[in-house]
Amino acid sequence: MQKILVIEDDKFLRDLLLQKLAKEGYESLEALDGTQGLKKIQEEKPNLVVLDLILPGMDGFEVLRLAKENQETAHIPLLVLSNLGEREDVERALKLGAADFMVKSQFTPGEIVSRIKSILG
Repeated sequence: MQKILVIEDDKFLRDLLLQKLAKEGYESLEALDGTQGLKKIQEEKPNLVVLDLILPGMDGFEVLRLAKENQETAHIPLLVLSNLGEREDVERALKLGAADFMVKSQFTPGEIVSRIKSILG
């Protein structure tokens, strides 16, 4: 069973995604902030991470950078899901190694799960 880690501080969205992923047959894990998220990436080695950028403590850009710099976790795809939609933010995330970038307001949870499936192949 493939493991998906959702790093998101918005409880409503996080719970919605976790439910959707469970229905699709994924094992879903959650983290509420960047520090906890990075620790779970290193300990759990999920198949994919859904990452918010605006997080308490360590932000998503830092989580992305550190996950990609670590040889043990560099291969894990990180799908950025954020309210930040400025071109600079998107380019910065992709440059740091994000597999894809989705703006929260533009996608339904179903579309987000479809994107996860396509990244995982």
